[in-house]
Amino acid sequence: MKIAFIGGGNMAAALIGGLIKRGVAPADLYAIDVNEDARTRTHAQFGVATGAQADETLRGYDAVVLAVKPQVLKAVAASLAPHLSKQLVVSIAAGIRGADLSRWLGGYTRVVRAMPNTPALIGQGVAGLVALAGVDEAGRTLASEVLGAVGTTVWFDDEAKIDAVTALSGSGPAYVFYFIEAMQEAARRLGLSDEEGRALALGTFAGAAQLAVQSDESAAVLRERVTSKGGTTAAALAAFEAQGVKEAIVKGALAADARAKEMGDELGNQ
Repeated sequence: MKIAFIGGGNMAAALIGGLIKRGVAPADLYAIDVNEDARTRTHAQFGVATGAQADETLRGYDAVVLAVKPQVLKAVAASLAPHLSKQLVVSIAAGIRGADLSRWLGGYTRVVRAMPNTPALIGQGVAGLVALAGVDEAGRTLASEVLGAVGTTVWFDDEAKIDAVTALSGSGPAYVFYFIEAMQEAARRLGLSDEEGRALALGTFAGAAQLAVQSDESAAVLRERVTSKGGTTAAALAAFEAQGVKEAIVKGALAADARAKEMGDELGNQ
């Protein structure tokens, strides 16, 4: 399995590191970035070969992962297109639809669109994936191996659902961090130190998340089991409901989904 990456940011680094931990040799990985500092950093960290731009070298790879900002993906695709023959192209750029990427690649259809999230940086990510018609089962397996190196993968048959994935799990870590910030602010107002508030907030989130992962019961049931009638938890949840916290979170995710669709329209019409 030989994998090339275009873009040397955090997500590319997470994937490269995850693949190496899974047993892929650094010699079988290749990282392209226009920024010399990024290339130097990637080579020093992982021992992989690097390059400044797409070239014929890419013909020797099984997959090319596009880990660049959505705004530059069209230009990157134009530079990549002449060097494609049978490689699987995996895009992790938010909002860019597979059909538009395929068009920018000159009609190339061996394309998978994926949306990972930042917990991939510690091997705890989750990614949604969808394949264009030109991707066979071997291609899907390869994409699963690449994204699965840093977490779990969920395949979808309808690409429209990838915008929902972006809104839920792609943006989702920010929602969690936002809630942690709120808990830490509450800790300060209750007279706890920043260190104490951080330890309690992070420990609570980590433990509750693992409890939900390991339980067969729904989040609603788990919540109910913590909530005694007339108790402290019930008071907190009543305050949340009065302030519309749950609905605000839902509306936030819906706004993220709408923005993902807008990005697809805006950038796809270039």
